[in-house]
Amino acid sequence: MKILISGGRVLDPTHGIDDQLDLLIDNGRISHLGKNLQAEGAQVIDARGKLVTPGLIDLHVHLRDPGQEYKEDIVSGTRAAVAGGFTAVACMPNTKPVNDSKSVTRYILAKAAAEGFCHVLPVGSITQGSKGEALAEMGDMKEAGCVGFSDDGHPVASGELMRRALEYSRPFGVPIIAHAEDLDLVGQGVMNEGFVATELGLKGIPWVAEAAPIARDVMLAEFTGGHLHVAHVSCGAAVEIIRAAKKRGVRVTCEAAPHHFTLTDEAVRGYNTNAKMNPPLRSAEDVAAIRAGLADGTIDAIATDHAPHHIDEKNVEFNIAFNGIVGLETALPLTLRLVADGVLSLCDAIAKLTINPARILGLESGTLEVGRVADVTVIDPELKWTVEAQKLVSKSKNTPFDGWKMVGAATHTLVAGRISYQR
Repeated sequence: MKILISGGRVLDPTHGIDDQLDLLIDNGRISHLGKNLQAEGAQVIDARGKLVTPGLIDLHVHLRDPGQEYKEDIVSGTRAAVAGGFTAVACMPNTKPVNDSKSVTRYILAKAAAEGFCHVLPVGSITQGSKGEALAEMGDMKEAGCVGFSDDGHPVASGELMRRALEYSRPFGVPIIAHAEDLDLVGQGVMNEGFVATELGLKGIPWVAEAAPIARDVMLAEFTGGHLHVAHVSCGAAVEIIRAAKKRGVRVTCEAAPHHFTLTDEAVRGYNTNAKMNPPLRSAEDVAAIRAGLADGTIDAIATDHAPHHIDEKNVEFNIAFNGIVGLETALPLTLRLVADGVLSLCDAIAKLTINPARILGLESGTLEVGRVADVTVIDPELKWTVEAQKLVSKSKNTPFDGWKMVGAATHTLVAGRISYQR
């Protein structure tokens, strides 16, 4: 099957391509990239006025499958992914059972292959059951298909265990993805510590609860030579620690989520549980620091931390509401806001959603190079639409962006040369 994407503005940050070109897909791979291409019998996608980019890659999602399919499953989660323009998603291991063995990894990959709408990249647990007590069988899980290891949702409190994880993962060439959280400092906190928390009478979480574990893990990465990837960076102090580490040559990468560079803790007013997440929404100063980190390259990638929850888990008192929001369908337009605001160039924004995540996970995707698997996203950067939570593709509707007016969306998402989504 041939597909010709014609007349679009092709952006491939890997090769510095930014030009009006045609892209021909044949037998699931990119066969030609050039001007005025012709292909007899090909299905044509008219991309005039649109962007044609490598397929977007999300480093950090929760598909809830196995075990919590009432919130999301591999089918609904990957359908939401392609609706947002993502052709690959890395799913965190805090499922039931935890993905701490090759059997769970193989289940995820088998279901994704049979029923998924995009590539699913399992992330295995660092420790058995994500309990932080003993290392999981990383070798078995890597062989089964895991692209990294994380206890996301739970910190690895033991410095010794984190050291061994960084050492053990080195030969596999995969990152250790840190969920940075000092639970003693978090205490009973439920939102960012500051004026808003005080005014609302809610217990706060100080920024040091995130920054201190990052400082430890950065030093362990420096000591071991392992690849540390810091998930969902949310505070200015964390950005400073990572920036300094990179200057010293430490092998550390990191990501930021759209909600952390778009919203502040002011969004919690009214006890809005859809603005409750971990790490929490921070201050305006922290948002500015995250944006600065994205601009100067300290923050390598943009990831959604897509965390679906059933309405019954959110429609409760703020203190007991679950943490997290859905993000796959709103990440692209929120990232394009950074371009409109002059924080990132369009090329840099696309890089943080494509080639940078691919490099972090050691993938061959993230580029439109001829011969590669045809994972492609076609984007209308001017398309105006309004977020309607109940119309989101995800099973769960927990978004703080309900009613927001957005600009920009994927019109076509092609996975391995097949149209997985068309707006």
